[in-house]
Order: sequence, then C-alpha cells, then structure tokens
Amino acid sequence: MMTRSKILRQAIQDCTGVSLFLEAHNGISAKIVEKSGANGVWASGFTMSAAMGVRDANELSWTQVLDILESMSNCTNIPILVDGDTGHGNFNNARIFVKKLCLMGIAGVVYEDKLFPKMNSFVTAAHSLVDIDNFCGKIKACKDSQTDNDFCIIARTEALIANLGMDEAIKRASFYIEAGADAIVIHSKKDTPVEILEFCKKWNKKAPVIIIPTKYEASPIVQFQEMGVTGIIFANHLMRASIKVMNDICQNIMKHHKSTGLEIASVEDIFTLTNMQALIEDEKKYL
Repeated sequence: MMTRSKILRQAIQDCTGVSLFLEAHNGISAKIVEKSGANGVWASGFTMSAAMGVRDANELSWTQVLDILESMSNCTNIPILVDGDTGHGNFNNARIFVKKLCLMGIAGVVYEDKLFPKMNSFVTAAHSLVDIDNFCGKIKACKDSQTDNDFCIIARTEALIANLGMDEAIKRASFYIEAGADAIVIHSKKDTPVEILEFCKKWNKKAPVIIIPTKYEASPIVQFQEMGVTGIIFANHLMRASIKVMNDICQNIMKHHKSTGLEIASVEDIFTLTNMQALIEDEKKYL
C-alpha cells in the first residue's frame, strides 16, 4: 500500500507532469482540497495563522500548528505538504517538528532560509536570511531525524525575495540539495515569472523544483513544466475566497435582515463533507 509520503515523493520527482497542491488551513478546507482532485494539500502557515486571527510572523506556536495538522491528516487521505516556515527556531526545533509530522502521517515539510521569527514574503519589509551553513545544518538534522524514509524535506530559498540576486539563489539551492533536501522551492514576488524562468534555466533540472505563483498567476503551467518544475503550490486561495464570501454574507444579512437567497452551501453539503451518513449507519450497528 502506497503511503502518503511515498505518493508525494513520486509526485515531486515525476518530470513528466506537474503536481498541484492547494492551500488548506483546517480539516474542512483540507477535505475540500481532497475532493477537488488536487495532488496534495498545502498546509499554509500564512492561512493557518489567519484562520486563528494572528499574523504570519510565527505568532502561531508550533504546537498549535500540530493540532491543526492533526485534524487535517485525520480527515483526508491525500498527501499533506506542510509550510514549516523557518522550523520554529534552530535545528533542534526543526527536527522535533519533523518527528511529530512523521508520527502523524504527514508527507513532507518545506523549510525556508529566513531568520526566526519569519516575515511573510509579500510584506514590504526587510527580509533577512540565515547563513548557508546554518540552514544546511538544519536540513541535515531533519534528514537524520525523520522516521519515515519517504518523508520529504524541501528547502525554500528566499534569496529573490530578499533581493540578493539570482546567483545567490542558485548557490543556496545547490548547497541545500547537497545537504540532503529532496527538492527546492524558489519564490519570487515579481508580477511576471521572469525570475522563476531564469532560475529554472540556470538550475537546469539539478533537482525537483516547486513554485508558488501567487503574483504571476496568469502564467500558463506548461511553460514551467518545460523548464523542469514538478510542483505548483496555490498557496492561499481558499482562505482568500472564504474571507471574501464571509464578508459578503455578513454584509448581506445585516443589510436585509434575512438569510434567504444567499449563495451558500447547504447544511446537507456539510453533512456530506463530514461523512455524517457513516455515523448513522454505525448507529444502526452498535446502538
């Protein structure tokens, strides 16, 4: 039987296609992602924080993150790739987190090379990176600590976000793969994919590459596949959609003092997502 970590590993190593990972921030959103047919869930640090009403600056504790991930893992069967931010501290914090994820059946984690506490990549602020040796040590510690051989530890370099240039991004990615990372996430805040395409060209398929096209979302997937990209993360769309809809629904109810005519899911839709029928059938058996 294929484990979720094995499925993820094969997906990011498959150069014949591009796997799509959709953001989720709790159990119900993870179930919706699974129902969509996506290759996996992206458990976003940004949106898990937002769902708890806090900022994407490591204000959510790692134990709170684990609680959310446990609920997501328990109610889905597809791979979950976790946004591990900076590892919640040094190498020791990062490797403890990895051990916990392996016990939960999580498929992989992405760690980024920023200083702790991290700052969201799209915030207009200074973005400082850890030195290369420090981050490589973190990768090695996590690889040595994983209890699932197929669990994926993916290194995300923020060199382009920090305006350190393409050469620095290539250098860092190369060192991270040598340290044992299973793939690279390259991130850019440009409105076009020019930096990503340049990186992929210079990288020349040394190792699997995953991208996050939040800013250059109009770019066709096929051009990335041709450049060696094996995974694409749609990193925050379910949270953004839910905030928009919840705001609209609240305003509509307050304006009209009624809830009729709203384009919302039925109660039965929620029963279906949470598999209420299975409980009813079990009650017939056991009560």
